[in-house]
Amino acid sequence: MKLLIVEDEPELAAGMSSYLRGQHYVCELATTFDQAQEMMLLYDYDCILLDLTLPGGDGLALLRELKAQRPEAGVIITSARNAVDDRIAGLHLGADDYLPKPFHLPELSARVAAIVRRRRYNGANLVSVGELQVDVAARVATLQGQPLNLTRTELNLLLLLLANQGRVISKGAIAEHLSGNDAEQFDTYETVYAHVKNLKRKLTEGGAPNYIRMVYGLGYRFDPDLA
Repeated sequence: MKLLIVEDEPELAAGMSSYLRGQHYVCELATTFDQAQEMMLLYDYDCILLDLTLPGGDGLALLRELKAQRPEAGVIITSARNAVDDRIAGLHLGADDYLPKPFHLPELSARVAAIVRRRRYNGANLVSVGELQVDVAARVATLQGQPLNLTRTELNLLLLLLANQGRVISKGAIAEHLSGNDAEQFDTYETVYAHVKNLKRKLTEGGAPNYIRMVYGLGYRFDPDLA
């Protein structure tokens, strides 16, 4: 899962990023209005953590622009501006949640998880396709009741595919989801190919159908109809 942290306080930004990376999220950081604007509109994130007071502009203006172009985007406002008017304005503009500073990082993580669960998995913690089950919160995958020994990256890949069942996901989108903006530096998609190959092998060796299909020239699709 990929998050964008929009925060200009270096110490807080570093703490948020470190903690959330430890919770298995890929985290990108924007520290100014212009940087956040570019990243929000250019990349897809599972959740955006948005400070309102930024060098170069107001976070509420960013939120308004984001929601005009990507109404489905998940947003938590994290701000020291604790005025009721700001909270109401942020929620009316489409933010999913508002967490005033200072906050506890475990609470922030729990709120992020709730938004990801609601947006990606219809609010469920347990995602099932045939004999394949993934506990999203516990990050545990089982097949026919037996645990699947997946690496962190393989599990992130499986979660991405399960959140987009029946839809083609481009190789670029997969690389970005797994590696963040570093994916732009990749000359090839060999890393994507390797992770997809390993995940497919582990699923089929466990007795699952060949759920993950390559769509030539486009990317990959998880086909739930094979269950």
